[in-house]
Amino acid sequence: MGEDLASESDLLSMINEYLRFAEFEETARVFEKELKRKGKPALRSAGHSRRDSSAIVIHDDFLSSFNDGDYKVFSELWAKNIPPEIRDFDPVAQKLEFYLQIHFTIYPLKFPVGSHDKGELESRITHFKHYLETRGAALSQTTEFLPFYALPFVPNPTVHPSFQELFQDSWMPELREKLEKFLSVILKASNTPRLLTLYVSFLSIQQMQLHLTEAERKSAIHMRRFAKLQADHHSLIGVTAELVDSLEATVRGKMISPEYLQGVCMRLFSGHMRQSAAQSVDFTRPGTASSMLRASVAPERPKEVPLLPSLDYEKLKKDLVNGSDQLKALLLQALRWRLTRSLHGEQRDTVLQAFISNDVLERYSSKQKTVLHLMKSKNEIVRQYMSRLINAFASLCGGRMYLSQMPSLLRFLLDCLKTEEKESVTRENVLGALQKLSLRRAQQSAMIRDGLIGWLVKELHDSDCLSDYTLEYAISLLMNLCLVSDIRYYVNGALYSILSMPEIREEAKQMSMEEILRCYSKEENPELNRQIEFIIKQLNSADIPEHEPESDDEEDDDDDDEEDVMEADLDKEEVLQPQPKELSGESLLTTEYLGIMTNMVKMKRRSYPPSTRSIDEPLQRPVTPSSHKNTM
Repeated sequence: MGEDLASESDLLSMINEYLRFAEFEETARVFEKELKRKGKPALRSAGHSRRDSSAIVIHDDFLSSFNDGDYKVFSELWAKNIPPEIRDFDPVAQKLEFYLQIHFTIYPLKFPVGSHDKGELESRITHFKHYLETRGAALSQTTEFLPFYALPFVPNPTVHPSFQELFQDSWMPELREKLEKFLSVILKASNTPRLLTLYVSFLSIQQMQLHLTEAERKSAIHMRRFAKLQADHHSLIGVTAELVDSLEATVRGKMISPEYLQGVCMRLFSGHMRQSAAQSVDFTRPGTASSMLRASVAPERPKEVPLLPSLDYEKLKKDLVNGSDQLKALLLQALRWRLTRSLHGEQRDTVLQAFISNDVLERYSSKQKTVLHLMKSKNEIVRQYMSRLINAFASLCGGRMYLSQMPSLLRFLLDCLKTEEKESVTRENVLGALQKLSLRRAQQSAMIRDGLIGWLVKELHDSDCLSDYTLEYAISLLMNLCLVSDIRYYVNGALYSILSMPEIREEAKQMSMEEILRCYSKEENPELNRQIEFIIKQLNSADIPEHEPESDDEEDDDDDDEEDVMEADLDKEEVLQPQPKELSGESLLTTEYLGIMTNMVKMKRRSYPPSTRSIDEPLQRPVTPSSHKNTM
């Protein structure tokens, strides 16, 4: 009981701490009164007070070392109390550090204290040179700081025109004021309430889980490749052994028959050629086998793939949420074209990775209104172009993984599917995205729970009124949902429910339902057999036993074996036309949203084994119709 009270006290304290941190003072007071009235455990606030007092001490130490020109103490405080991600990447922190380095370098010139000034000045100039060559090198292309790179080499900076500003009486107080403002923000951030820290940690864990899932997927692909290489290696060793035996036999005068050579070569190339193709090659012709072997291992010259310019994604996402409807639609179109018009392989992989790493759909945003909410826009063109972009994401395995991490996406898509006009382009793209997302187990199960099967059956009832795209993707989506192994549990649940009605039970008995169910129970599936026994009991009894059919979302996704394809329909019937002199597409992105070049890391292209499924073989796993169509 004591531990429960302590945990409750911690939780309540974290809530109160956050309310105070966010300056909800009135809410915090009401909260504390409510706790006292209900007799809840006392709040713990000592830790926060200690952090506050510690921050004050650190703040004073910073200013004291600044005023005294003690760069060694200041440097230690800076390294210890300013987070690395702020020190190394925040522009404000980088600029402030640069000016602070200047301050400590010229301090002996402004405040001489004795005969050791010259040696102290030389030491500080050496330190400043080192800074310019290391941490300060990042600002060497900035016009504002360029003149100061000559400071260590000027004999008397106090009289040099370029540095007059540094020796004015107002320069040091202004710099100190900037330092104080910076410290007030940073040190307050270090006192982040525990509740907010937990939330940020939770988001970080989710991001790590996403990376882990991707790593596991890549690991599985590499394991399959390794198994194939291992099998090829063993086959090669066997063929090599036979060839060595043949060489030894020829030394002893025994001739090798053409049929034997043909058989050995067919075994050698069977893993890399169709059997019919291997049989059609005359390996007995001199030089044929050796030429094919050399060609199979000849290195291909890598093609240079141009990388698209990086973008300022923060500005782009802000305009997607707050811009005009025309701008939103143009940006959505430009982002989609980046995916659909990029070269298949490395270039497209790089574009997709940039979109995901910069969270272009704001999966990890805590804002109430995000880019994803454009699916509910009042503007039909914005909704259409948002659905087109989501469909393009869903066409790629990495995009499907990214979309599957958005809990609200499926609800948005299903709502849109049921409210959009019957043959609108928006609904077609939503249907296409859902079909591609149905390659993933968790999404399949969610769609089934939300009654999508019933909706599809109703839509397909009047198939003559559907477009080719809608008909093809609706049938494929229905097939994917029905191929899910856990659909049996929903069917069993439905049977179990309707057999609670006496008239249904009597009809089922007359059609020998029990014998039919017994036939299915012969399968090697204990869980299915257990459910069938419950259904049979329901069939033979008016009582309703307490049993819930179980579902299994833990099966492997069918996504890994599905090839990335971009069907041409993604860019069909473009209704958006830019106004005169209005930018669109790549021109819009690179003119208004050009960012720092960050996508230089080359990504390995996914490779897929050739499909071994016969055309006449019944489907055993979900598929996407676009794999049989013209793609981009």
